[in-house]
Amino acid sequence: MGDLNIQVDAAPEFRLSAIEMRIPKVDLVLLTHGHADHIQGFDDLRRYCEGRDGEAIPVYSNEDGLQRLKDIYPYAMRDKAVFKTYPAFRGLKMPEVLDLGDAGKVYSTVQDHGNFETLGLVFEDGASGKRFAYYTDCNSVSEEAERLAKGADVVVLDGLRPMSHPSHMTIDEAVEAAGRIGGKQSYLIHMTHHIDHEKVDTSLPDGVSLSYDGLVLDV
Repeated sequence: MGDLNIQVDAAPEFRLSAIEMRIPKVDLVLLTHGHADHIQGFDDLRRYCEGRDGEAIPVYSNEDGLQRLKDIYPYAMRDKAVFKTYPAFRGLKMPEVLDLGDAGKVYSTVQDHGNFETLGLVFEDGASGKRFAYYTDCNSVSEEAERLAKGADVVVLDGLRPMSHPSHMTIDEAVEAAGRIGGKQSYLIHMTHHIDHEKVDTSLPDGVSLSYDGLVLDV
């Protein structure tokens, strides 16, 4: 969004991805929820704190996500890193609309993830007005989430596997949600080993594709 680099979650392999994708800086982080596969790479954000002269990186999440952040990284919850090269995070409650000035806005909605709640996010670019919806780790797309993402330029949806699951959407459920949202292009993420990528990808309707590691979008 403009010159603003926003990181959504930080998986355990975040450092490797950051090197591969040559991410120059991180201005703020949006944590969808505190599960291990979304939070255990946060310590590797220390390199970006160093680029801010140790100033804390703002991390927006829901109450549970912020508590997980505090529990796992108590040494980093401060306004400035205690030592050079250490991480520092400033936890902030994610509002319904995060206004980022000229860069744009990020809209958030609550998602069901089994007996857990996650954040669904819709990014609106300030210059172009284009929208990018990101709905991971959810077992459905609510009416509110559908309204926020309606007609977005790109829609990213949780699609775990063919079989039902209590906290994730199946491939068919994700495809159905993509149809209701009506985005220009939709991508399914969070797939398991149950997915034969080439076989499933070619079977999807027009405008819906499986994502893959290293995918780069110019929205």
